[in-house]
Amino acid sequence: MIIRFVHGWGFDRSLWDRVVALLPEHDCRREDRGYFGDSVEAPIAGEHLAVTHSLGTLHALAAPAPECRGMLAINGFDRFAAAPDFPGVALRVLDRMLQRLAAAPAAVVGEFRARCGSPPAAGVPDLLRLHCDLLMLRNMDCHAGPWLAPLHTLEADDDPLLPPQMRDALFASAPQRLRLRQPAGRHLLPLTAPAACAAAIRDVLDKL
Repeated sequence: MIIRFVHGWGFDRSLWDRVVALLPEHDCRREDRGYFGDSVEAPIAGEHLAVTHSLGTLHALAAPAPECRGMLAINGFDRFAAAPDFPGVALRVLDRMLQRLAAAPAAVVGEFRARCGSPPAAGVPDLLRLHCDLLMLRNMDCHAGPWLAPLHTLEADDDPLLPPQMRDALFASAPQRLRLRQPAGRHLLPLTAPAACAAAIRDVLDKL
């Protein structure tokens, strides 16, 4: 089965390098949102598994491919911003990032990546793409579904972006969710725990 990889905000397709290297027997196709260079689509005809990171999960949930047979959301979420009925990230944090992004895109992205535990990005930030997807991070809500295919999640207990109360509230409407956890790895499990990510992918494929 084809594996479609979708990265999160402030990163690029290289996020998956260590994971893909552990899956040589699979057809791995990585998309790139084009934050620091050319965007890359991963056209897929046929059954596939979506493997997403962070905001990449919202992208996959918002526009589900008809032949997607399941999803593994790594450090993923179906909503990011807080609401009266959802313990997400405060809107003021996202609004402050949006306000600063136009004047200092490299600084905003660098601070976000540092909080995740990552060094600065290589390349020149594409302001338009970063702004559009930061708005998505602020406004998109897929918490009510519907996502009917099997959904597996892999999370880190020390994730600084997704605290425990928020992680417990995610994907409440998913009818077929299996929750996997790592004790450490922050918000960057594809980089900090690639073997665990690859093992989770194989486990999902076996179940499908």
